[in-house]
Amino acid sequence: MTRAPNKRKRPRKPATAADRPGRTRMAVAAGAVGAIAAGMTAALKLGWLDRFFTVMDADPGAEHAAPDLAPAAATPGTARAPEAFRPDPTAPVPDSEREALRPATGPAPTMSPERGEMANQTGAAN
Repeated sequence: MTRAPNKRKRPRKPATAADRPGRTRMAVAAGAVGAIAAGMTAALKLGWLDRFFTVMDADPGAEHAAPDLAPAAATPGTARAPEAFRPDPTAPVPDSEREALRPATGPAPTMSPERGEMANQTGAAN
């Protein structure tokens, strides 16, 4: 009797990315698409793209338009405010508001505390 030769199978070599370049490219592309989608979702959620999605004439019955708040507003100080937003400098001040418009009077602020002020703040009574 002759013995059959022992035919051993070679162990299978694990597949690496170098063996399948198409799969690597697909994974990179899927990761890029996912990153772009996540970035766009975050930008929309945080309001970074709101200026591109403005609604024109959202409420035509609005009281006054505010052109200084529009996305394409001019640089501040280059144009005057609309007539509706300008205060009347010649209007009389009512007595109920006169006290609120009075200038504040009192001692001028200083860099150093008054004499004895620190002792009053850290005393036992505090």
